[in-house]
Amino acid sequence: MNDALTSPRLDTQAAVDAHLDALVRLDPRLAPVRARAGIVRPRITEAGFAGIARVICGQQLSVASANAIWSRFAQLPGAHDPRAYLTLSEAEVRATGFSGGKYRTVRVIAEAVVAGALDFSHLETLPAEAAVDYLTAHKGIGPWTAQVYLMFCAGHPDVFPAGDLALLKAVHWGLELEVRPTIKQMEAIAAGWAPHRSAAALLFWRYFAAIRDKEGIAL
Repeated sequence: MNDALTSPRLDTQAAVDAHLDALVRLDPRLAPVRARAGIVRPRITEAGFAGIARVICGQQLSVASANAIWSRFAQLPGAHDPRAYLTLSEAEVRATGFSGGKYRTVRVIAEAVVAGALDFSHLETLPAEAAVDYLTAHKGIGPWTAQVYLMFCAGHPDVFPAGDLALLKAVHWGLELEVRPTIKQMEAIAAGWAPHRSAAALLFWRYFAAIRDKEGIAL
């Protein structure tokens, strides 16, 4: 078997290409999608507390807005460290552009890390479903946040954020479905792409960008 397929992380071009090759063999409908998408590159960012804080920062925002807010937030002293984050006031964090809800969610995460209830090293050893459950046990972290963290921070090779609107639109168009799939329907479709679901998500985000001339996610 290709070594890139057995790697626990989807964090190199070789790994992405190998998973996409296997994905298209598994579902030939994706061949024209891949051709239209062009090169699909790995998208890995910082893991741990800072990584999940950045995912939360980008929720429901355009790429430009999320990047601008993150740039301001990252300049706060200790913003990347959970203990230091707990010393920041809500006013300081919200002045960077964080909403009150996002401030509180990141605080819950910081408290969990400091208390030992959230261990990002342990998280990376878990299967995808268990890892999502581990993260969503913390207030404010929903499935999308957990799945996006696993993809882009942990490099997990078999995650598909079925609730992402750009993915729902891209799959609707790319598979020429009569209607846009619901989240449940999307989960069922993506189940057929295991164990290459992260590559499928990267492919459809790239396809969405190619069709709409913009990125589908703020990372």
